[in-house]
Amino acid sequence: MSPVVRSLEPTAAGLGLRRALLGPLQGAAPGDFDFLECAPDNWIGVGGRFGAALRELSARHPLVCHGLSLSLGSTDPLDDTYLARLRRFLDEHRVPVFSEHLSYCSDGGQLYDLLPIPFTEEAVFHVAGRIRQVQDALGRRIAVENISYYAAPFQAMAEIDFINAVLAEADCDLLLDVNNVFVNAINHRYDPHAFLRGLPGGRIAYFHIAGHYDEAEDLKVDTHGAPVKPDVFALLDEACSLFGPRPTLLERDFNFPPYAELVAELGQVRTVLQRHAPAGSRHVRA
Repeated sequence: MSPVVRSLEPTAAGLGLRRALLGPLQGAAPGDFDFLECAPDNWIGVGGRFGAALRELSARHPLVCHGLSLSLGSTDPLDDTYLARLRRFLDEHRVPVFSEHLSYCSDGGQLYDLLPIPFTEEAVFHVAGRIRQVQDALGRRIAVENISYYAAPFQAMAEIDFINAVLAEADCDLLLDVNNVFVNAINHRYDPHAFLRGLPGGRIAYFHIAGHYDEAEDLKVDTHGAPVKPDVFALLDEACSLFGPRPTLLERDFNFPPYAELVAELGQVRTVLQRHAPAGSRHVRA
């Protein structure tokens, strides 16, 4: 089994470990962030100064991992060699949570996109079986993320029912991306508040929150390249009200603002989380 890992407080607020941010993250003041998240696909086997920076950061801060390439919904065989390397990486860095997208990104080769799985009973059993294989290979439970999607290839059931069925059948956890709930609710005309209420709160490992692009009043694009919108912060507040605070990752993949602005935005995340923390656990940061 995996070695002892560091746990995350429910009110922990984290930033994505991106190479463009390595300098500021390494020089960060205590309390700027509580944890970091990286895509292991981009770091496994990396040496030199980048590998040294990763080891130094993961020694000082809890590191969670969010995968990009397992392609849980695909019919391609799972890559056993990659899974073995991934397990060693997670163990080496004492990763408390590993997550992947509830999607597929391969079909006889990499497609370089996260594509939606048809919402069917057959797909539930298929993807749940692959999640169980991954959990066995990694020696740990994993979390799957609700993705943003713009075309629905086939929907025999609602998105919320599909997600809940996969979680139950695979006996895995959920990475709840609050921005994806908001984007999908606008694009596919459903109620985001009802969606949140339908989730199994006990399975939520942590939250993602991110910015998106307003293409039109009825079309939102999940970009991770802009500040978080007020409506998404409001939905995070509602999620915390329903489920209690959970560790929350502020995603930013490009168009990086000055580091101080990221830290200030992370402060907004903390404000929401602390609002819902039990009274005895609330604290003020310097």
